[in-house]
Amino acid sequence: MIVSSEPEPHRATLVGGPWFEDLAVGQRSSDAPALTVTAGHAAVHQTIVGERFRLALDAGLCRTVTGRSEPLVTPSLVCNVAIGQSTWASQRVRANLFYRQLVLLRPVHVGDTLSTTTEVVALKQNRAQPGRPATGLAVLRVTTVNQDGEEVLDFWRCPMIPLRDPSVETGHVDSVEVVEAGLDPERVEAAVPADWRLDELRHRTSCSAADHPAVGSVYELEPADVVTSAPELARMTLNLAAAHYDPLASPYGRRLVYGGHTISVAAAQVTRLFPDLVTIVAWRRCDHTGPVFEGDHLRSRVSVGGWQPLRDGFGLADLHVTTTARGDGREERPVLDWQLVALL
Repeated sequence: MIVSSEPEPHRATLVGGPWFEDLAVGQRSSDAPALTVTAGHAAVHQTIVGERFRLALDAGLCRTVTGRSEPLVTPSLVCNVAIGQSTWASQRVRANLFYRQLVLLRPVHVGDTLSTTTEVVALKQNRAQPGRPATGLAVLRVTTVNQDGEEVLDFWRCPMIPLRDPSVETGHVDSVEVVEAGLDPERVEAAVPADWRLDELRHRTSCSAADHPAVGSVYELEPADVVTSAPELARMTLNLAAAHYDPLASPYGRRLVYGGHTISVAAAQVTRLFPDLVTIVAWRRCDHTGPVFEGDHLRSRVSVGGWQPLRDGFGLADLHVTTTARGDGREERPVLDWQLVALL
């Protein structure tokens, strides 16, 4: 009788993204799939976050103002795709702390294809704290181009990444303040397309040249908005961060809402406070000040910090958005501190 031995089962290779000690300054990746933004993406995004940008919703108005027949893709959707494409380095993220110096360099329309390159520019291991996992900060430079190789988005973000071995001393002590320089005003102004017919936009809406908000004025949205479809938005924008899908990967024991989702809901609330807001041109800074969970209710307060006239009665407004979340406990907690530049 012949006895054949059964082969030992192959051990599976676990795939979950890099740990902090796997990262190195200078690492670059552009491996995320390019994404052609379709009307389907735009519709799902608008359904989830409720933005009211006129040039994204009204194809005829968009054609008249921009000269392109395809609707504008909202700034939030562009940013969410770019962030999602950059998550090769932050699949194990514990939190995304901030974004800096984000400039939407040229408009994106439905049908455009976005590709993103991400570079590690600074690493800082955090000081160990009793009872907490060992972590480090990774400053990432994110650059997104369209199908013609034209740069459409440029910014820095900073995720917190856990260490595989809590006892390891990586020697990474870079300053994360490397990205704290202010926005270049000429670069921001150049991001407003010179060929847009803003006069046509003014003629087709109720806004007038005197309608811009006064510097120092403060606006607060009375009703809150509920956060829904969090994993769906993360999936649609190619986000690989496990904390948005798996509660066991989250430091809170429950799925963490993707930070761009919170920003997008806040942007939608800004469009309700300023119905004739044309687009968002840049972010000076954006800090996540607390976690957000599905089912939370978000409410935003906006103050006007500056006004730069451009043409046809339009200008660039410096807006400071602070957003709070209300969970089951009904107590509001701060979750977002966002300074942006908007075309009004």
